[in-house]
Order: sequence, then C-alpha cells, then structure tokens
Amino acid sequence: MSKYVKLANKYDAEIVEEKYNALIGRIEVLLKLSHLGEGTPARALIKQELARIYNKEPELVFIRKIHTEYGLPVSIIEAHVYDNTERARKFEPEYIVKRDEESLSRFSQAASG
Repeated sequence: MSKYVKLANKYDAEIVEEKYNALIGRIEVLLKLSHLGEGTPARALIKQELARIYNKEPELVFIRKIHTEYGLPVSIIEAHVYDNTERARKFEPEYIVKRDEESLSRFSQAASG
C-alpha cells in the first residue's frame, strides 16, 4: 500500500514503505520523490517536509540516504522519524546527525538571507 504526498507544494512523492519500529521508537520511511525538470531537492527541504507530514520537529527526522539515478528525475529516500531526541542520538550514527544538522542550518541561512 502506497501513500502519495506533495512536498513543498512542488514535488510529488510516494511513501513506498512505512513501518514503525517500536523497539527503537522510530518510523522507518522509504520515499520515492519525483523532481521533473529540477535537480535533487535539498536534504533540509526533505527533512522539513517529512517533519510536517509526520507532525514532528525537524530535529527528529534523519535522512539516511538519497539515491538519484543519473539522468532520471526520481530520487529514492530512506529516512528515520524518531519519537524523541534521546532515542535518535542513541541509534543514529554521528555522521548522519552532523550532516543533517549542517544541512538544516545551511537551509535556514539561505532562506533568511
């Protein structure tokens, strides 16, 4: 069963897989995102939009992987959406946490300036 969503009122996306991992306290998401005529959307934009969809703070969403096949306007995104910060810090690798924090701060600076 797939669920279709719109990201940033611009991109069509299909939630291909969504499962709740109760032991860890997170939702594991596999998303197929279409971005016809544009490059792969920014990691921070995807992070904020997934936070909106799942009604969570962006700090609880971690983009694990974005794979865009060369020449195709479709990206496959793996993400984790946590219930709380403590669980996220315990299970997400440090490089993922750092990369997501940096992308969010760069995105905020670009939007404000």
